[in-house]
Amino acid sequence: MSNQDAGKLVAERESLLAEMGELAHILHGSWVERYSVCSRPDCKCHRGEKHGPRYYLVVNEDGCQRQKYIPKSQVDAAREGVEEHRRLQEIAKRITEINLKLIKERKYAED
Repeated sequence: MSNQDAGKLVAERESLLAEMGELAHILHGSWVERYSVCSRPDCKCHRGEKHGPRYYLVVNEDGCQRQKYIPKSQVDAAREGVEEHRRLQEIAKRITEINLKLIKERKYAED
């Protein structure tokens, strides 16, 4: 690997690190939309028209899964946060690939 190629990888890594800094609304969890049936026997939900959807983010707290209710007014923001987390994972994967290439070529400590 030439120094120019190594420089391109380092520049790409710097760009990815800068992008990570823009991901301020990360939400690490799984998105759930739930429909429910109530306790009133004459309600339409018992005829198939369930209540909902209600939105939740399932997160891990101290090794336990917890469902966090997301109000309808915050659904778009929460979905964007989940998408930011997905992007963060992509960035981390690519930075790992770059760093492994640099280590293999013994260019890792030179940047």
